[in-house]
Amino acid sequence: MKLKLLSIFFAVVCILFLNSGAFGASQQTPPSPSVFVPESRYTFPTVIDGTEVTHDFIIQNKGDAPLVIEKVKTG
Repeated sequence: MKLKLLSIFFAVVCILFLNSGAFGASQQTPPSPSVFVPESRYTFPTVIDGTEVTHDFIIQNKGDAPLVIEKVKTG
């Protein structure tokens, strides 16, 4: 009787151990965005007062979820 209970206990422990990913099963990380800005600063050349100047900053999402930009501030 003790051997049967011990065998059942051992089987349950093994099943729980295998299901927990203890044998190197990689845990899935949730998808997340990853912002990449190759040029984070730009120095404008000297211009005549009142002249409109523009510069495009490239922003890339290298992650695996949508990137949401909520606020933009100028320095």
